[in-house]
Amino acid sequence: MVPFKPTLAVALLVIASCPVRAESGVAAFYRGGITASGEITGPAGLTAAHRTLPFGTRVLVTNVRNGKTVIVRIVDRGPFNRGRIIDVSRAAARELDMIDSGTTMVSVERQ
Repeated sequence: MVPFKPTLAVALLVIASCPVRAESGVAAFYRGGITASGEITGPAGLTAAHRTLPFGTRVLVTNVRNGKTVIVRIVDRGPFNRGRIIDVSRAAARELDMIDSGTTMVSVERQ
């Protein structure tokens, strides 16, 4: 009798069903406006845009250069610039101390 060996399809299914909890990359900030979720945002809210996370998801964004953190809510799609993983509101950028640089390396962790 041959012991059960998982196939590639089963292995991929298991991997695909496990949500990604953290990712690292470049963040930028934006002014706000009408979002893909239909919400109208301004520069004072702690919101963000992400390509794949569901609307309403809260994520912890950490500026890896200085250790500052902020929790934001995903309300929009993007960023669409290559190499960026998240766009945060101006208020979140202020909390992360990235206003002057415009972009920074961050870690994004789903809460």
